[in-house]
Amino acid sequence: MPESDYLSVSALTQYLRRKFDLDPYLARVFLTGEISNFRLRPGHQYFSLKDDHAKISAVMFKPAFAKLRFRPEEGMKVRVTGRITLYNASGQYQIVIDSMEPDGVGALYQALAQLKEKLGAEGLFTRNQRPLPLFPRRVAVITSPSGAVIQDIRTTVARRYPILQLTLFPAVVQGDQAADSIVAQLERIRRMGGFDALIIGRGGGSIEDLWPFNEERVARALVEMPMPIVSSVGHETDTTITDFIADHRAATPTAAAELVTPITLVDALDRITEDRLRLVTAMRNRLQAQTDRLRHAQRSVVLTQPTRLYDQYAQQVDLLTTRLGERMRAQLDGQARRVAVAQAQLRPRQLAVRVTTAQQTLAADRARLIRAVQGLVATRRQTFGAAVESLDHLSPLKILGRGYSYVTDVDGKMLSRTQDFVPGAQASIHVSDGDVPVVIAERK
Repeated sequence: MPESDYLSVSALTQYLRRKFDLDPYLARVFLTGEISNFRLRPGHQYFSLKDDHAKISAVMFKPAFAKLRFRPEEGMKVRVTGRITLYNASGQYQIVIDSMEPDGVGALYQALAQLKEKLGAEGLFTRNQRPLPLFPRRVAVITSPSGAVIQDIRTTVARRYPILQLTLFPAVVQGDQAADSIVAQLERIRRMGGFDALIIGRGGGSIEDLWPFNEERVARALVEMPMPIVSSVGHETDTTITDFIADHRAATPTAAAELVTPITLVDALDRITEDRLRLVTAMRNRLQAQTDRLRHAQRSVVLTQPTRLYDQYAQQVDLLTTRLGERMRAQLDGQARRVAVAQAQLRPRQLAVRVTTAQQTLAADRARLIRAVQGLVATRRQTFGAAVESLDHLSPLKILGRGYSYVTDVDGKMLSRTQDFVPGAQASIHVSDGDVPVVIAERK
């Protein structure tokens, strides 16, 4: 095929993203799911929404996230509205969420997570880790008397360990009264005593159906039980607070009965047979997988056409070589232009013009400097003359020249008041052209 017929990865991704953006059914999607991989970030939020069978990446930009009135948490079930798009960098489709609100089940998950954190901080989940007795005699069972749980436990015990005495303590396992009923039966068992183990369980259901086994008072009552506890609440995918408090957890009622009964010879032989079959099957599958890998390796391009390993490297070398040549030529052209400009500036005629221009500039600067100095000297002379004239006007000799005089005693002290003139004392009258000595005759 011609090279123009091949698309780049970016072009293909842009085409697929346009398909997503133009699809009217994906422009506004209403979705419900459980939050997964959530970690609070300072800006945009990136996480996943999942259910039991699928998962989708989700992004909620900062303006939309700032409008939320609750804090999303791991495992919370929510209802979201947004649009489906494709992220170019990873080629992964995602939902861009515009709004989000907690679902009813999501609120229960949040309450469950908070209670789990509280009880875990108190160390209740690691307090009871007691082993089950190998040969139990009496086992108490708390469950519904009409459900399939007790029937499965009785059938399994009768098959595996018939001499075990099962005692049923019937309780309500669903609804508002369930928690009080379970706590009452736990207290009854604790008062009776004499039980080697306790099985507490019910069938599967929604989180609302299993909620009595997530109540705090049920958890604290279980912690105080003196015998090891086996929890068989819900299916294997369901997890309750009771499962964390119990010493052992069973996926089904049958599994719970198997935990509290010893392994018989028949069970051991059956297990050996099953293990042998599983081992043979696993070895066959592994040999088949290794054979398939060997055949695939024998048909791989690496072994059939080893030179193709270097095709991309050769193309990359050619590309880098071309880029290097272009860059070197560009640098050489730039240097050549700089040399040409420098040579033009160094020609004799150009130098003569530059010298003449510099001499003219120097002469003009010298003339401006001489004029500036002359002006400064003239200004300073005028200032000095004005200062001399001002001082001359203020001179005492100037005042004496206008016919004034003053009198001092022999010590040179000026006599300015009548009381300073003492009769018979000598004094001097100072005039413009000298001093006249006098004697004070009297004072009138």
